[in-house]
Amino acid sequence: MEEALPASCTAFAGSQRIATGDLAQVTLSAKAFTDRGETAPVLAFDDATGHPVELDLRGSVDDVLHRLAHRTPVPPPRAPGRPKLGVVAREVTLLPRHWEWLASQPGGASVALRKLVEDARRSNEGRDSVREAQEAVYRFTSAMAGNLPDFEEATRALFANDPKRFAELIAAWPADLRDHTARMADRAFA
Repeated sequence: MEEALPASCTAFAGSQRIATGDLAQVTLSAKAFTDRGETAPVLAFDDATGHPVELDLRGSVDDVLHRLAHRTPVPPPRAPGRPKLGVVAREVTLLPRHWEWLASQPGGASVALRKLVEDARRSNEGRDSVREAQEAVYRFTSAMAGNLPDFEEATRALFANDPKRFAELIAAWPADLRDHTARMADRAFA
């Protein structure tokens, strides 16, 4: 299944940043880069998630723009449930004592589980945001900087929430990779 289209992405050729911006801008910049005869592979990443973004640079600029204009995220497959309400039925595995407690709650197991999930979402919102930002940085750096010096130590500093140590460890990385990594990490250290 294809990811949602990124709001902002960045393309690299090796450690050189080619472009940052919306998907169309980045795709056209990457196309211009390859059309100049550059042979370095172009990799693009969603700036928010760190996930790779596929750029189809085949054909003319018009071909690329046409494909880009008709690119849409693939909708998730329909699952059992109440689709108009956004309710999706899935399996949950619990111990018997958990099922007994859920059954005794007003409204039944589904209502109690929804309330528990909403409470957890509200109370963990800040931690979840930091974790998502850390994972985005990790995805990007694993792909682009995994072989660079101090990658593992920088990853430890990232997940230990040590921005000073993280900055020290990535300081020797190529400038474009270092700067992009630091920009992405700002969300994790906020």
